[in-house]
Amino acid sequence: MKTITIFAVAAFVASCTTQPRSLDPIPGSITYGGQPRTKLTKSPVGSTFDHRFLGANGTRWIETYQIQPDRTVEIVNRRREVDIEFFNHDR
Repeated sequence: MKTITIFAVAAFVASCTTQPRSLDPIPGSITYGGQPRTKLTKSPVGSTFDHRFLGANGTRWIETYQIQPDRTVEIVNRRREVDIEFFNHDR
């Protein structure tokens, strides 16, 4: 029984992946339609920057890009920007 448990745990750990899930570009992304023509030559490799834009249905998005060793950019995070109004006194 102990051997089966150890084997099951080892199989579970081996099936886990350490590769992050890549994000596909959406309309408005810098990389939508391919990589930008200009290369970021002065920014250090591995540095990140944010890009804010409106999506197709008016949703505001913030994407974080990371500069790769070949000077392309990769989306590493995407989040939706939400406005929350707790007290709206404009009536």
